[in-house]
Amino acid sequence: MSIFKGIGNIEFEGKGSDNPLAFKHYDPKQVVLGKTMEEHLRFAVAYWHTFNANGTDPFGVGTMVREWDKYDGLDRSKARVEANFEFMNKLNIPYYCFHDVDIAPEGATLQESNKNLDVIVALLKEQMQHSGKKLLWNTVNMFSNPRYVHGAGTTCNADVYAYAGAQLKKGLEVGKELGAENYVFWGGREGYETLLNTDMGFELDNLARLYHMAIAYAKEIGFDAQFLIEPKPKEPTKHQYDFDAATTIAFLQKYGLKDHFKLNLEANHATLAGHTFEHEIRTAAINGMLGSLDANQGDLLLGWDTDEFPTDLYSTTLTMFEVLKAGGIGRGGVNFDAKVRRGSFDAEDLFLAHIAGMDSFAWGLKAAAKLIDEKILDSIVDNRYRSFKEGIGADIVSGKATLKSLEQYALQNNPIVNESGRQERIRLMLSEVIFSV
Repeated sequence: MSIFKGIGNIEFEGKGSDNPLAFKHYDPKQVVLGKTMEEHLRFAVAYWHTFNANGTDPFGVGTMVREWDKYDGLDRSKARVEANFEFMNKLNIPYYCFHDVDIAPEGATLQESNKNLDVIVALLKEQMQHSGKKLLWNTVNMFSNPRYVHGAGTTCNADVYAYAGAQLKKGLEVGKELGAENYVFWGGREGYETLLNTDMGFELDNLARLYHMAIAYAKEIGFDAQFLIEPKPKEPTKHQYDFDAATTIAFLQKYGLKDHFKLNLEANHATLAGHTFEHEIRTAAINGMLGSLDANQGDLLLGWDTDEFPTDLYSTTLTMFEVLKAGGIGRGGVNFDAKVRRGSFDAEDLFLAHIAGMDSFAWGLKAAAKLIDEKILDSIVDNRYRSFKEGIGADIVSGKATLKSLEQYALQNNPIVNESGRQERIRLMLSEVIFSV
């Protein structure tokens, strides 16, 4: 039985189409720089926003009209499973992602929660076998329940830490059962509200201990997913420990975890950290830590995580430029960690929003490919640093230069001539590329 009645399969119709339920740019089989769009982008549906979010905000109750909300408990969870795979099939999206409590209701005890998970995981596995859809990543929600008021891996309560470990153990088992290609750690409450009652060093030590336990258990059960950490600077805590890509990489290096983890980067989290998405991607890439992407965008007029669907073509172009320059996202993907606006409450809006996001990333992919193929930005960057390719510049890069040799060169008093960076012209060139594909 169809849950999304009246909506058929979403097809590629091209730029001339006026059909809102069709792709204008995303053609999964179109080859771009040697790979299909589907292979480059590896789109995923975020279970929590797509099937669990009801439109509640601090000032009002939910507005979403959802067929599965006529059920309760496990029956509603089962209906969401059906909705997930019908939705993925109609949009031709290959992957999905979830937290444990997204797919099954949390019980009064750990035993009951695990039992609920087992029921739904069996249904997910069956649907995956029939549809060919895959799990990009799973994770566990260790931030919503009141037990995690002071954190999970960074809690001040050893009993809570033990519960978090048990929940994590089950999450790894679920990931293995469903063949997850990645496993994400998002420390929703791994941070602090005030240093006045916080032992930061001890909390970070404990968080690292939990990660080492996860590595050991994954190896024990043969779960070979790529581990990912998702940085976020604030919200819900005032200061999250995984503030941004650079901070997270430093943490992993300090605790001997760098070889076991990569980063799952989110656009709106980059905004909250005072960065652009492309900055975070490049920071991860130059450190060999680019793992996967959560695709959304924030509102620069608002200071919180609005999780809007990505439609900014400049952002999607520069995002895909960084991804292509990094050699792709490997086992990662482009997960739409985005939610429809509270006023977009019809089920059809879920399709329209994903179409907008998928077309925006496909458009960005084509523009990024042109930037790379025609070496538009590469030639600008190469020319800007050309002084390091000969003479004293070449000595600096090769390691031959010393402070004495630099002084000797400077004492020649050769005229120093800087050149304009021509940022405005470059931005116009970027616009010309984006709107030419």
